[in-house]
Amino acid sequence: MPANPPTAWNVVFYVYLLTNKGRTTLYAGVTDDLERRMGEHRHKVHPESFTARYQLNRLVWFERFHDVRDAIAREKQIKRWRREKKEFLVSLHNPKWEDLAVVRLGFPPPPKYSDFQNDPNE
Repeated sequence: MPANPPTAWNVVFYVYLLTNKGRTTLYAGVTDDLERRMGEHRHKVHPESFTARYQLNRLVWFERFHDVRDAIAREKQIKRWRREKKEFLVSLHNPKWEDLAVVRLGFPPPPKYSDFQNDPNE
């Protein structure tokens, strides 16, 4: 049995927004492990996914929840928003649009285009 079994009080869920280098696309997602999920996005664990196709590997906003139903409801709410409202949300909490995976989670910066000699889509 784990030392700290999950309870309604210590499980955290995250709703997050990703973008790409040019900020041309925004993606809203939900997870119970933000670090793991960012690693999956960064390493394109699912190469055919929307986030992999559009190079969405920069975490620009996230919010914590203790109830998965609240997290899913918030994700759905944000997905219904127009782009301008999503941009306002990010700018309100992260005015420089810094990559929070780097700043808050300790990830290295995403690779630059020049790091992929054989892949012009990067």
